[in-house]
Amino acid sequence: MKVEAQFPDEQSDDGSFVRQPDAFRDWVRADGSSGYPAQAGRYHLYVSLACPWAHRTIIVRALKRLESAIAMTVVDPIRDERGWAFRDGPGYSKDPINGFRYLSEAYAATDPGYRGRVTVPALWDTVTKRIVSNSDDDIMRMFETEFDAFATNDLDFYPTPLRSGIDELNGHIYETLNDGVYRAGFATRQHAYERAAYTVFETLDALERRLANRRYLFGTTPVETDWRTFVTLIRFDPVYFGHFKCNLHRIVDYPNLYGYLRDLYQFRNVASTVNFDHIKRHYYVTHDDINPTRIVPIGPFQDLESAHGRERLG
Repeated sequence: MKVEAQFPDEQSDDGSFVRQPDAFRDWVRADGSSGYPAQAGRYHLYVSLACPWAHRTIIVRALKRLESAIAMTVVDPIRDERGWAFRDGPGYSKDPINGFRYLSEAYAATDPGYRGRVTVPALWDTVTKRIVSNSDDDIMRMFETEFDAFATNDLDFYPTPLRSGIDELNGHIYETLNDGVYRAGFATRQHAYERAAYTVFETLDALERRLANRRYLFGTTPVETDWRTFVTLIRFDPVYFGHFKCNLHRIVDYPNLYGYLRDLYQFRNVASTVNFDHIKRHYYVTHDDINPTRIVPIGPFQDLESAHGRERLG
């Protein structure tokens, strides 16, 4: 039987999923030295509420209170062969900036020769009429460090004394957990799947131990790494456990991780950035090679508002 890969161009000969690199990695700088100065109203963020990579940038934008400085448009969570689309619907809308019907049009405007997969998030510059960056790592960091003049609070998710540790743990969690669930879910051979899936749970076990004696990954306040981890944990039981076959344990089965997940979910404005309808419909409908019936499951029930044994911030 022929096995169809979700993204054939990103599949290796041994059945492993190998994610394509980000195409556009220019930077917005507070001092304007990059040619893209940080200015209120100049940049527009294109995102999907379903996508964990985009979700990272949405969270930082919300926590830094950058909504008035950086506008945002959400795409339809159902991605078909034409890619991410701008349509009117519950929680998503047409593109008010350029009138694009598909995000691929923004990519073509930036690089007419682009032939890779079109991904979210994408940070659009309304002055040069191009994508500055489609790297969630870079956009997240820009929002954390380059737009402070427009933030309405002093939250620091990349504190100078912790930067080397944050960068190191970010890299490990990306390889083994954030992207690890995709490497398991998009694998087309048994050994590639098992290698990725077991690695996911090695990381979850290590995080469970790390959180036994600390509230967040680096101490008493959340940093960038916590939000990079959160976007995977919040999708784990509803999607990755079943759909991506990462089913040794659920997050609810880990006392420390489950408390940590609820703590982050209850942190200030974070819950409003989570849309389980978009998340579940995107994965279960879009990935028809994995779920050919496109039936979206009704569960699981998650009591994310319950007490978590940690002092609540708000």
